[in-house]
Amino acid sequence: MALVRKFKQKYMDRNSIHEEIEASYTAFETDGRVFLQIDTYGRQTREIPGKKSQSIQLDRDGALALSKILKKEFRFD
Repeated sequence: MALVRKFKQKYMDRNSIHEEIEASYTAFETDGRVFLQIDTYGRQTREIPGKKSQSIQLDRDGALALSKILKKEFRFD
């Protein structure tokens, strides 16, 4: 699991579209701070289907940073 507060842009030589998987999210508050947790789950063909694969948490700073990236890259208003 990882708490992400900042993002650094990285340019890659090769890009590819990954296989679609399931994801879920939860929002919770701890010590007066709000967090958003995104969990991804592996392919159904995995040894243990439905097992959580990755967890990423965002606090307010991380959410604001991601929001700016999404607005810029997807041209959200």
